[in-house]
Amino acid sequence: MKGNYRDRDQENENSEIYSNKVRAGKRTYFFDIKSTRSNDYYLTITESKRRYNPDGEGFVYEKHKIFLYKEDMMKFIQGLNDTVDHMKNELMPGYDFNASPVAEEGEDGQNIGNRW
Repeated sequence: MKGNYRDRDQENENSEIYSNKVRAGKRTYFFDIKSTRSNDYYLTITESKRRYNPDGEGFVYEKHKIFLYKEDMMKFIQGLNDTVDHMKNELMPGYDFNASPVAEEGEDGQNIGNRW
């Protein structure tokens, strides 16, 4: 997947420098590198889920964010890798993570099944 680069001179404070979007079934993940006024960088990881709007027609997007700062990055990556390795090797050794199904949504936002 290709990310999007932006020219820093055209951006304002807390500007987005790089963005990578990953679609994963009913969810979309955004990995965004942003800058501060002092030219420091941080990563935001956003999970976005499309939900049916119970108050009316259409959909709403439910978002959850994690802000990851440079001083925490290596510990975060190590913890994530350790956890994923444990899941793959200890809890689900027979599961093929490369062939996992992708859930599809109907127009009402409900899961209508999986595609391979």
